[in-house]
Amino acid sequence: MNSNRRVVSFTVTSFLLYTAFSLAAAVFHFNWPVFNRINLIADIVTKDSSLLAVADSAAVKDEPAVIIEKKTAKDFAVYQLPHFINSFNTDTSASSLTRFMQKLEDLKKGKKRKVRIGYFGDSMIESDLLTQTFRQLLQQEFSGSGVGFLPIASPTAKLRITATDNYSAGWTEENFKTSGRNNKLFLSGYLFKGHNDWVEMRDRCIRDSTALIEKYLLHGYADEPITVNVNGRNIPVPARLNFGKLLLEENKNPYLKLTVTDNRLPVYGISFETGSGIIVDNFSFRGISGVEFGNIDTAFLSSVARENNYDLIILQYGVNVLFKPNDRNFNWYARMLLPVVKKLKTSFQHTDFLIVSTADRAFRYDGAYQSAVGIDSLIKVQATIAYETGCAFYNQYQTMGGHNSIVKWAEKQPSLANKDYVHPNWRGADTLAHYFFNALMRDYNKYASTSK
Repeated sequence: MNSNRRVVSFTVTSFLLYTAFSLAAAVFHFNWPVFNRINLIADIVTKDSSLLAVADSAAVKDEPAVIIEKKTAKDFAVYQLPHFINSFNTDTSASSLTRFMQKLEDLKKGKKRKVRIGYFGDSMIESDLLTQTFRQLLQQEFSGSGVGFLPIASPTAKLRITATDNYSAGWTEENFKTSGRNNKLFLSGYLFKGHNDWVEMRDRCIRDSTALIEKYLLHGYADEPITVNVNGRNIPVPARLNFGKLLLEENKNPYLKLTVTDNRLPVYGISFETGSGIIVDNFSFRGISGVEFGNIDTAFLSSVARENNYDLIILQYGVNVLFKPNDRNFNWYARMLLPVVKKLKTSFQHTDFLIVSTADRAFRYDGAYQSAVGIDSLIKVQATIAYETGCAFYNQYQTMGGHNSIVKWAEKQPSLANKDYVHPNWRGADTLAHYFFNALMRDYNKYASTSK
């Protein structure tokens, strides 16, 4: 009898709490995708004029999510083309990433310089999937070695094959999902502090055993110098107002052990890179849509650009925006992401930007898995953001085959995707990396043919 009462009490309490949160969401207009799935009144709330309002799919039908303003010498429709990086130019023979391609050309001609790429995404690229192949292909073509940035810890660190790490249990962590919203999280979405805590890292993608590897500590604000220990040597970390990048050592050893004794020092991770060539940093964070970068302080972002500038920033999001099977209107996402992209471009003024569309994802409709009914609308929104902010665009959905491609990939033998009909597996990620690299090389060849 007591057991039955506890069950009834738990059920009633849960119902009241969910109802209260649902009413609060409607009144105060907050939007949390995870909660939206269990919002008890979501289906009866039909009028919401807030920035985060999502129109009912039955009401919006197939109307375009946004109005495209025509621009001289621009053709918005090219965003639908597969295997093609575009900047919406009517002249499709011209390069879309001219500043970045000029730097690749410098490497091709033997000039010693670093060309740094930041590849941002969600679970689609975690564990260095896609980026590990993309990095390898670029380094083979244009020189360079090293895995690039590694966070102190991550949920998928043990699954990554391009690097290994081991760390003590005492690190404290702040990230995009924790409370407080620290506005000086790194581009990875993480910040770590340690008190006599350590981390060991080994770069496993360095093919040249004679290469000199530069190992940098990426850290945050410190009001006075703080000492860290690196492979048994004490190294002072100078005081910084925002972001700092400190060379810890340069040698042929792909291994490093870092110990942080003072928890006043925020640390982000270690970068393994050679003195010249391609560097590809993987910035994956599971479950986000890209709008989270809006919380990072602009002055902090600008300091990252000064100390660790990126020649190309790639933004690949969208699969977490498609969390409801019948959503067709993503105006709310456009309104949230547009200022974030503008903010990033303002902070990284000397960087080329490329928006990669969501890949295909499927839901069950009438008993069978099919591509999300709103995926075309979402990709149009992503292309519009690229168009309005001057970013290049790459349609990954069409490149992987378009409608129902994720279903075909999951059912293929051997499979290219998992049976969640969302995530490509390692074979699929490798395929996407080759597609993307080939598209980038086509853009490079356009530049190279006109620069001679």
